[in-house]
Amino acid sequence: MPLTPTLSDAASIALRCLDLTSLNDGDTPADIDALCQRAQTRFGPVAAVCVWPRFVAQARGLLPPTIRVAAVANFPDGALDVARTVRDISAIQSAGGDEVDVVLPYRALMQGQTTPCADFLQAARKACGPLTLKVIIESGVLVDHALIARATQLALAAGADFVKTSTGKTRVSATLDAATVILQELANSGLPGAGFKASGGIRSVADAHAYLELASQLLGAQALTPSRFRFGASALLSDIEAVLSGHATAPSTSTY
Repeated sequence: MPLTPTLSDAASIALRCLDLTSLNDGDTPADIDALCQRAQTRFGPVAAVCVWPRFVAQARGLLPPTIRVAAVANFPDGALDVARTVRDISAIQSAGGDEVDVVLPYRALMQGQTTPCADFLQAARKACGPLTLKVIIESGVLVDHALIARATQLALAAGADFVKTSTGKTRVSATLDAATVILQELANSGLPGAGFKASGGIRSVADAHAYLELASQLLGAQALTPSRFRFGASALLSDIEAVLSGHATAPSTSTY
């Protein structure tokens, strides 16, 4: 029996687990105003908004405490630059942010620089302090299952709260194939609080449904809460609202 037998069930879960995101190069304060208004839907709030560090204070001032404010560090390039990343994290923390999405230096990992990548993640974790840390592994570029698994292991070893698939800025973002590898590593880790975030290219509730089913199979139904599961998306909310309004929804575009 599927955990989410109807699209309406999936839409409700996806809404509660959604990081409503605006990370466009040209974002303005007006865009963030609109984003924060959008985050408070007639069907309930999203889990968080995700913005550039410079907009954290604005977002925090516009949102109730129940909606968390996330921001990105070392984004989207994932350079192996500890000093820059720590500065980004410090700015997020000082502005009242709750969560940090940091990019693992995935190109360095592909070149075999495992120890520098591990050290980078440890520094990011230390800089975050009590803030929630999501580590973006850019699985669509890593591609190889062994590399995706290794990146996930490094993130968890450093104390990441979530492992996130993608920045959404590369040709391939989240895929069910990569998600399976990540979720299996989370399940094998023995860390009961380890979370997963699918990000990039998830535009419909049908897409979201597939990830929810996969996570429920590998982590259990109890993992489908904002503390352990997130979607990073800007387009998904429109389809969530359409489904919850009883309207037709887009078909799934998720692929293995």
